[in-house]
Amino acid sequence: MPRPTVHHQPFGASQGRSDVEVWTLDSGTGVQAEILTYGGILHSLTVPDSTGAAVSVVRSLAGLDDYTGKNPFFGALIGRFANRIAHGRFTLDGTTHEIPANDRGHALHGGPDGFHTRMWQATGHTTDDTAVVRLTLHSPDGDMGFPGALDVTATYTLDTAGTLAIDYTATTDRATVVNLTNHAYFNLTADGDILGHRLQVDADTYLPVDADGIPQGPAADVCGTPFDLTAPHTIGERIALPDGQLTLAGGFDHCWIVREDGTPETLRRAARLSAPETDRIMEVWTTEPGVQVYTANQLDGSLNGTAGRRHDRHSALCLETQHLPDSPNRPDYPSTVLRPGETACSRTEFRFPHLAASTR
Repeated sequence: MPRPTVHHQPFGASQGRSDVEVWTLDSGTGVQAEILTYGGILHSLTVPDSTGAAVSVVRSLAGLDDYTGKNPFFGALIGRFANRIAHGRFTLDGTTHEIPANDRGHALHGGPDGFHTRMWQATGHTTDDTAVVRLTLHSPDGDMGFPGALDVTATYTLDTAGTLAIDYTATTDRATVVNLTNHAYFNLTADGDILGHRLQVDADTYLPVDADGIPQGPAADVCGTPFDLTAPHTIGERIALPDGQLTLAGGFDHCWIVREDGTPETLRRAARLSAPETDRIMEVWTTEPGVQVYTANQLDGSLNGTAGRRHDRHSALCLETQHLPDSPNRPDYPSTVLRPGETACSRTEFRFPHLAASTR
């Protein structure tokens, strides 16, 4: 049986930079992932269908200039704080901290110079059944206004079953807040939009938001709303329903509270995605309490991927596992505070159950 492999090579130069590498993880069984050291970006995730026909199920940008230029976080690792912090301000242990606003007066995904813009250090290795790349980053005290020096590790692991896992750890020398995720844009058919995809979210509640995407308050029950995805529904059908929340966001851009199964740190399924044009199925499993579902409402065709493919509105779906938005200002939400001597840990897996079915 073929064994997993890992290798790396230069990705390309941008604005005089030639230090960006692409690390390729190969399961040996048909699934392959490419990760950039710039932004920790998941550049591609090639997954076969049951016939063996393989495509990348994540939307990518054409080259390094596109990734280093202005773009909506394509495939990147997000930190220090995923999602929004209202007005870019929070108070921790009596001290108020200011994060640069980069989204309608609020801080989004760690600010304009968040982890998605950083060079990560990479090392790789293999075992009998996994290919691994380990990315590390040091974020100094005061980085983007956040307190404490933070050391972060994000480890991508691809196994022979075709599951891609991301393990996050972080430690600090001073009390801070941390919320890490990956911002991949998924499309299981590679082309077209995701309106025909069927989505199930294992959550009974979600967070309604205001016009700026800031949670309005406590979680609301999904029952009787377009946000009830406890059974699979076609995305286009749900976001076309009359609902003020959908009108505000132009589709889904909301955080669901993942249904707990055991302790909060237990790995549990958050979402299941399938597409009508293919038998590819993707499940997202996580230890995080929330998943932000975003239907790429702001993509407008101005960005291109490989082979000149345009990234249009609703051409992809983001499933960002994370703690809840604006948690530093919401004592009733699960805490994102990290203190010296503690380690923040989380794991997210992208599983493709159709692969197991096709090998029977």
